[in-house]
Amino acid sequence: MNKLGIFVNFWKKTWDVDYPYYIDKVKRLGYDILEFQAQPLLDISDEECRKIKRYADERGIKLSYSLGLNPRYDVASPDPEIRKGGVRYLSDIVRKIAVMEGELFSGVTYCGWGVPSYFVDEKEKEDLFSRSVDSMQQVMKVAEKEGVTVCCEAVNRYESPLINTAAEAIRYADLVGSPNIGIHLDTYHMNIEENSMGDAIRLVGKRLRHFHTGENNRNVPGRGHLDWDEIFSALKDIGYTRDIVSEPFLMMGNEVGYDIRVWRPILDQPTEERLDGEAAFLLAFTRDMLKKYHMD
Repeated sequence: MNKLGIFVNFWKKTWDVDYPYYIDKVKRLGYDILEFQAQPLLDISDEECRKIKRYADERGIKLSYSLGLNPRYDVASPDPEIRKGGVRYLSDIVRKIAVMEGELFSGVTYCGWGVPSYFVDEKEKEDLFSRSVDSMQQVMKVAEKEGVTVCCEAVNRYESPLINTAAEAIRYADLVGSPNIGIHLDTYHMNIEENSMGDAIRLVGKRLRHFHTGENNRNVPGRGHLDWDEIFSALKDIGYTRDIVSEPFLMMGNEVGYDIRVWRPILDQPTEERLDGEAAFLLAFTRDMLKKYHMD
């Protein structure tokens, strides 16, 4: 049965958060998973990381980790020193996740998050692929040792020039060639880049290790125009039983609103009470879709 989760920055406008507070919140709402950005873990001691993990375990909440890689650590950069720093940075994050007994690390792990300052044509894209693959192969040695799966997420063209589609994610994973490399799809990004979301899911098949849901405009699932029957029927077709984490972003302002480019409130008057209500709606909607396709 799929475990269901939500990204902590549904509520929080900064990337660092009060983890126990939101662990308790998702528990009350009925979720199984709380996902958050992995990089703040580097500023937390191992002892504190283990304390957060114990707190979540005691409440039956699984923790999940994702990342939009800071361009300062771009493992696909033309600059070898930046790439070297990026390999070290990602490897350190993998080790921190292992300290917390985490199983999976996903997101834009394979290059700097955002469009680079230099022109990317077909040749440069191939060079990006080659540099990123070489860097990721080094990171995967640490991931294999620590027992952590690192996923490459296919994201839209405004957030990366490197992996935009399921087919590109498969190619990348094949080139990295590690048993610990996974593929991560997200309905918000797929809506922009894929000709058929169902076909993209089926193309990845059993290699799909992590799945994000969000509407066409990053609202909560069920509030926009995505074809959720197409999405869940495809998940059913591939026998997907892994985690489904929702990643809506409804609020403008502060670093999260800026980084995600939320230039208007998706939810009017987004008080915590109203956000909790939308999170409850989201969970019920996802459970109903799982039940409809006999995945519950």
